[in-house]
Amino acid sequence: MSMGSKLAQARRKHNLTQEQLAEQLGVTRQAVSRWESDTAYPETDKIVRMSEILGVSCDWLLRDGEDSPDGSAPTASPVVTRLLRQAAERRVQLTLYENEGAPSCDWCVIREFDGAWANVEFVKEKKGQRESQLIPVSSIRSIIFLKEKGDV
Repeated sequence: MSMGSKLAQARRKHNLTQEQLAEQLGVTRQAVSRWESDTAYPETDKIVRMSEILGVSCDWLLRDGEDSPDGSAPTASPVVTRLLRQAAERRVQLTLYENEGAPSCDWCVIREFDGAWANVEFVKEKKGQRESQLIPVSSIRSIIFLKEKGDV
């Protein structure tokens, strides 16, 4: 089942119209319609908010082929996990929801993650300071991959 189909199913289960859901998310009804028809995809922060409103997990919304919201019988890796696997041990710039207590930094490295938590090493380049912190994966708003030193 596609993300759009799951979104429509969960929205109907909660007796919400596209317009009501759109209002709660701060988007237009047309945006919700495009998401449900799989012609566009919501931003990460909208997916997180939808999962809260609809009482489903982000994984369930994003996994291809997983039909039940209880998470049984997964058939593909979640998009977030694939992205974090790509980011592991690479220089990235993270944007967190409400900064979640993370130190301000020039860049960071995701050292490891277990699905719900990521061990992140924050680096202040000018001061040469490094600080590791365990952060919830759900607090990550965006990941920007940075060029490695020596990359063209």
